[in-house]
Amino acid sequence: MKYYFTVPIYYTNGAPHIGHTYTTLVADVIKRYQKLIGNQPEYTTGTDEHGVNVERAANKLGKSPQEFVDTIADEFRMHWDKLGIQADHFIRTSSPEHQKTVQWMFEQCRANGYVYKGHYTGAYCVSDNLFATEAKPGEPCPICGRTLEAVTEENFFFKLSAFTDKLLELYEKHPEFIQPEARRNEVISFVKGGLTDLSITRTGISWGIPVPNEAPHVFYVWFDALIAYFTAAGGADWQSKGLWPADLHLVGKEIIRFHAVYWPAFLMAAGLPLPKQIWAHGWLLFDNDKMSKTKGNVVRPLPIAEIMGFDALRLYLMREVVFGADGNFGYEALVTRYNADLANGIGNLASRTLSMIHQYRGGKIPASDGDQHFAQLATETVEYVLEAFSKFEFNKGLDRVWALISATDKLIVERAPWKLVKDPDSAELLDRTLYTAAEVVRITCGLLAPVMPDSIQKLWHQLGCPSEVDQLRAAELHWGKLPAGQELRPVQPVFPRLDVKLTMEKLIEGELAERKRQDILLGREVKEEKPALDLAPEITIDDFVKVDLRVGQVLEAAAVKGSDKLLHLKVDIGEPEPRSIVAGIALAYKPEQMIGRKVVIVANLAPRKLRGLTSQGMIVAASIGEGLPVLAGFNEDIGVGARLK
Repeated sequence: MKYYFTVPIYYTNGAPHIGHTYTTLVADVIKRYQKLIGNQPEYTTGTDEHGVNVERAANKLGKSPQEFVDTIADEFRMHWDKLGIQADHFIRTSSPEHQKTVQWMFEQCRANGYVYKGHYTGAYCVSDNLFATEAKPGEPCPICGRTLEAVTEENFFFKLSAFTDKLLELYEKHPEFIQPEARRNEVISFVKGGLTDLSITRTGISWGIPVPNEAPHVFYVWFDALIAYFTAAGGADWQSKGLWPADLHLVGKEIIRFHAVYWPAFLMAAGLPLPKQIWAHGWLLFDNDKMSKTKGNVVRPLPIAEIMGFDALRLYLMREVVFGADGNFGYEALVTRYNADLANGIGNLASRTLSMIHQYRGGKIPASDGDQHFAQLATETVEYVLEAFSKFEFNKGLDRVWALISATDKLIVERAPWKLVKDPDSAELLDRTLYTAAEVVRITCGLLAPVMPDSIQKLWHQLGCPSEVDQLRAAELHWGKLPAGQELRPVQPVFPRLDVKLTMEKLIEGELAERKRQDILLGREVKEEKPALDLAPEITIDDFVKVDLRVGQVLEAAAVKGSDKLLHLKVDIGEPEPRSIVAGIALAYKPEQMIGRKVVIVANLAPRKLRGLTSQGMIVAASIGEGLPVLAGFNEDIGVGARLK
């Protein structure tokens, strides 16, 4: 079954940033999910290339508008390629096929009596390409706050006022048409306030699609841009292509009115079918502050993809952000999520499972039906995740996937295959345990493939599966589809653990370099920038020498009952008895990882009680903000008790 949907065509007044990336990435996940459940999805994105802003930006660079938009369109294409985004249609509003579609739809609306010629004098926002009918020239634009300009010109007008009742009837009969509910209520309130006719052409600029036989009129951006979705579906020949009406439009909440009011009105006026649903997502905030080019806190996605792999960014945005609500982006949270979910999560489970099968069963999947409790758990997980993805509740679906991963990790620890292999009477239990873990890896790969296609394909390959993971279908996610005897390929690390501090530094350096590259591309002033460290208050050498730092070696380590953050360590620092130290490192290090490790201890810290245990010092670790701790250590061997100077 066809599933045609769209994301916005992005305005060519700048290069792509993470806001563009989020919407387009969601679309890519939806496409891969639709393919997983057996549909034939296609989606459209592209670039909105007309308007006075583009004309001015091109003039500033000494380029023609066409040369300028060619450069920006290439930037968007390059970004989507490097982020693993596979749009089926990339529509440019400067293309000949789009020009024909816009002119055709205009004639349909005019023939049906919904277009007339008139004059308009008023305030115009250059940035939003929008007449501000309730403001005056010189006042701030109600949308973006920039200064409004005075414009007087002959226009063609669209009779938007004729669609007030029709639109309200649409919203009432089809409550699913606008989602989420908050955006639906916003649009209904706006329409109930009364609609005024809309200017859809301009005569003061030349960069735009000409109105047939009506020079010097060119189409105004919203009539031009919105029709791009229809151009991709075949334009005037839409019926033969079989894509329209769109099943879904994905948009940001700031442009919901244009898509949920103007667009259905244009389609009604032209006598064309309406899209089935419009979904408006929230904004991405940067460290809980709205991103803004003026503030300089707009995040560029390419450095993240180059340093961490694009799947790390894809997973973060899908799991961290509730679709439809505002979400937060932060570099530290990104790296923390990578280490917790990928390095310590699916990466660790896959690596240890496949390594044990190589070591204990000659690299072949053992013959077993697996653990039936896990068969049921996996079945329930598949059903839940597919349902959650169908409702765009990606974070809920991914949470359930990681619950299955965590349960499987626990099973391995409890069963201890490294012990079972030593007992001939435990051969069947060992086979059952290894098969269970491997089958969970297979099913998990299938569920995660829409979100992380590149890295999951690597795990899928190591599992020995003959086909590509994107050829998998939901019916193959049933338990027991992993064939006995399937030969694994060599195990390679897919998600190496990242040093938080070092990765943060690389990400910030990459962001600054990409910002500079984009400034050069757009002819902006290039400023040399260096990130500043937020340092604690200065101390003297007398303050520093009071702290006695010693090298210690961990002899014992155990989780602290009732706490998911604390480990209880016994540490040898060269004294007659080892020190008892309670450290908040359990989210980053498992007890077995600590045994024998050299660490740095604050040895002259006054003892204190934590969870009923005495802590006789503090272990030294580094972190960025609230990120996971990384223990201080040494490249060279050094004896316990040595003092740091």
